[in-house]
Amino acid sequence: MPKVYRILGVDPGTNVLGYAVLEVQRKNLRLVEMGVLNMQHLGEQQHKLRKILERLRQLIQTYRPQEMAIEAPFFGKNVQSMLKLGRAQGVAIATAITEGLETTEYSPKEIKKAVTGNGNATKEQVAAMLEQMIAQKVDAHMLDATDALAAAVCHYHRRSSPLGNQKKYKDWKSFLKDQGKL
Repeated sequence: MPKVYRILGVDPGTNVLGYAVLEVQRKNLRLVEMGVLNMQHLGEQQHKLRKILERLRQLIQTYRPQEMAIEAPFFGKNVQSMLKLGRAQGVAIATAITEGLETTEYSPKEIKKAVTGNGNATKEQVAAMLEQMIAQKVDAHMLDATDALAAAVCHYHRRSSPLGNQKKYKDWKSFLKDQGKL
C-alpha cells in the first residue's frame, strides 16, 4: 500500500451525483474535494450521462486517485428509475476504468455499517460520523456528496483491514492447498 493515496467516492444519480476525493496518508484521512453534480436542469438522459463522464474524468485527471469506490444502486420499485440509475453507475465505472482506476462497488448498507457501525443509519448520522473521522465540518446540504465520501471511507476501511485483502478461493480444496494442508 502506498504511503499516500487517494480514493474517489461516487454516489451515482441521474439528477444529482455526489462525489468526494479522500486522501489517505498512513492512517490519516483528509478530504480533498467534495461536491455534487446537479443535472436536474438537463432534460435528455444522454446529456446527463455526458456530464457525469466529463465531471468524473476532470476529477480523476485533477486529483489522480488510484481507486474509485461507488455506491451500488439499491433495489427500488420503479423500473425506469433503476435503469437510469444503472446507466449513471455504468458511465461512472466506465470512466474510472478507462482512466486506469481500480473500482469497487459497495451496497448502501455496507457503506453505512463501515462508517457508523449500523447498516440502517440515517444520512445525517453518516454525515456526523464522517465529520469525526476526517476532523472537518461536512455541509449537511450536500448529503449526496457525504454518501460519496462515506463510500470512499468504507473502501479505505475494507482496503486497510487484514480481512479485506484476503485471497479469494473458489472451494475448500483450493484453500487447504494454499495453506499447505493438502
